[in-house]
Amino acid sequence: MAEVSADESVAAGAAFSVASSVMLFARPPILMLCLAAAGGVRAEGPVSFRHEIMPLFSKMGCNAGACHGSAGGKGNLKLSLRGENAAADFAALTKNRQSKRLDVDHPEASYLLKKPARLTDHEGGRRFAPDAEEYRLLRAWIAAGAPADPDNTPALTALTVSPQEALVEEPQRTVQITVTASFADGTARDVTRWAVLESSNLMAEVSRDGVVTAQHSGETTVIARFEHLQTPVPVVFLPQRPGFQWSAPEPANLVDTHVWAKLQRVRTLPSEACDDVTFLRRVFFDLAGRAPTRTEAETFVNDPAPDKRARLVDTLLASPDYAEWWAIKWADLFRMEERVLDETGTKEMHRWLRDSLAADKPMDQFAREIMTGQGSTYENPPANYYRALREPTVRAETTAQIFMGTRLACARCHHHPFERWTQDDYYRFSAVFDGMDYLVLQNRRKDENDKMEFVGEQVVHLDGKRTLKDPRTDKEPAPGLIGTGAPALNPGPDRLQEMAAWMTSAQHPLFARVQVNRAWAHLMGKGLVDPVDDFRLTNPPSNPALLDALAAQFISDGMKLKPLLRLLCASRSYQLSSAPNATNAGDEINFSRAYIRRLPAECLLDALHAALGGELAMENYPDIHRAVQIPGARFITKSRKSTPAETFLKEFGKPPRATACECERTNTSSLAQVFTLTSGPALDQLLRKKENRLGELVLSGKAPSEILTDLFWHTLSRPPSAAELARLVPEVEQSPNIRAVLEDVAWCLVNSKE
Repeated sequence: MAEVSADESVAAGAAFSVASSVMLFARPPILMLCLAAAGGVRAEGPVSFRHEIMPLFSKMGCNAGACHGSAGGKGNLKLSLRGENAAADFAALTKNRQSKRLDVDHPEASYLLKKPARLTDHEGGRRFAPDAEEYRLLRAWIAAGAPADPDNTPALTALTVSPQEALVEEPQRTVQITVTASFADGTARDVTRWAVLESSNLMAEVSRDGVVTAQHSGETTVIARFEHLQTPVPVVFLPQRPGFQWSAPEPANLVDTHVWAKLQRVRTLPSEACDDVTFLRRVFFDLAGRAPTRTEAETFVNDPAPDKRARLVDTLLASPDYAEWWAIKWADLFRMEERVLDETGTKEMHRWLRDSLAADKPMDQFAREIMTGQGSTYENPPANYYRALREPTVRAETTAQIFMGTRLACARCHHHPFERWTQDDYYRFSAVFDGMDYLVLQNRRKDENDKMEFVGEQVVHLDGKRTLKDPRTDKEPAPGLIGTGAPALNPGPDRLQEMAAWMTSAQHPLFARVQVNRAWAHLMGKGLVDPVDDFRLTNPPSNPALLDALAAQFISDGMKLKPLLRLLCASRSYQLSSAPNATNAGDEINFSRAYIRRLPAECLLDALHAALGGELAMENYPDIHRAVQIPGARFITKSRKSTPAETFLKEFGKPPRATACECERTNTSSLAQVFTLTSGPALDQLLRKKENRLGELVLSGKAPSEILTDLFWHTLSRPPSAAELARLVPEVEQSPNIRAVLEDVAWCLVNSKE
């Protein structure tokens, strides 16, 4: 029970035959790879500081966060992070042209040249050799007097990478990436040697000259960066699979069409379909957050109708359990923690979430009501969203992350290193949320020293006193939207409504893509974009066509969540087994099988009590008897100790709700969890409790085989096999203490991976 019997899932690829060991995709034409050396010959002429010296510093890592690009710089030299501010860097480097750092009369004596060549001590080590092209280029610029670029220097306008996509098959283990920069005057040049080339994971290495070398089979994304532009290149390294033949059932819907297409392209077969018991438990936990009862399990397993899986999904989506469980997911993101929202505010917000999900409120409407929530935190529950976010920058970062899948925080101090967002974007968007004021009607806090504890009703309203200042100018930034094609924003009191309408519109499909990706991750165990709230050019989806198709369908369905979940659950991809085959054992991103997941904390605690028949007692919630019904997260202090249930939930990953990041909830396994389930007091007390299911079975007078069958159905949603009965029935029959034997059997069942 410590793991969902859920199997794994599948992801896509297009049918084609591989006629060469390396196939390159320029979308749509297929190009043959040329493994020639990269790096064009530099044209004669003056050295450009912006287009040649700045990229050289980036390529050598001189302006990285660990070196001179750090907040305080290194060795009395501060450069902008990743070269985001060429003007400031030029000023820092050339403020004294007859110094040890920069000596235009004696270029070879310049520390700017000697240190990276390690001709004198340099903490950063050697960045290039004295006979390297980097040395010659930097020396030429210094010898020319370290000039600034002329005013008419053409700007960089585009960055093109070839190939745009690569599929490489053993025994070939390398692929050459070529980067071309285009400028405003219509010229273009090969900048492969000067572009920063990085792999998104450790399965491949990229040389300075753009040769990508695989460490093992798998997929990566190579990010090419030159000046302010970045371009991703998906690269797949395939193992040899002679005689590979595609085989899969007909797609059930658009999900399978795109998942199958990707799998076929990367020569991977999907696993077999999961059995009924596995599907039953998977869909119950995923949609309703609980295990099926014995009656529900037996009814489903014994139902011969071919549409029983679809009917079960419909039943669960219409159940109160669905709304309660999915409300928990949003409560995590909205930081519903009782120290800040208080108990009443948390309950009201949870009720609103539950009712919205039960009614299948369109997600664009749902999001707009949250982002524009003002008024009493008791009478208008969405106002609690801003009650938990007390600073304009936190409101901006949280809203962008939840609803746009955009992590803005990096742009607070410098231009975003992996995205197009600038500091101007950050402060402009933060200004949208400035002026949020709180009328605290009462505050009966228990700890007078805790300024973040609020107990009492508050009224949230916009256009109070503006407090946000851009630290670069010490002025109030003008409110503005971020995103491609964002319109101008009225700075008045209706700006929240304008912002929410723009962000959730069908013409701004990022919102739909983010919601689709979040639902996919909750059902499949991993997002098409992973992490689920980190959409950026340098973190592309594992299956772009699938994400686009799902977003389009989501918009067509009125942005309602239930049709999306119904579509995903009906797919063959969702219903795959977790058992790997010869081709997909190493697949972690293409959903060729179900990915086994540990049960979330609340589901696990509820499942243990449901299996053993003990009612969950919540000391602080007398009316609640299931962990998935708990509306908030209680802040643990020295004066307020956690209850056994709270300790269990914390141990198994229930988040404290201190941030809006999905990553705060952890579903990883730990040694402490093993001890909790195998020898912890919570399970021991549940097993030994006199009035539990085991006590009822002992007093029932049933035959040992019936007792064991009942225990299996309640714990694993299936009857025991003939072999299991043959092993266990004699133990029960021959024991003078049947209760002790049943406790041992129950302990084994709840600790099984099944």
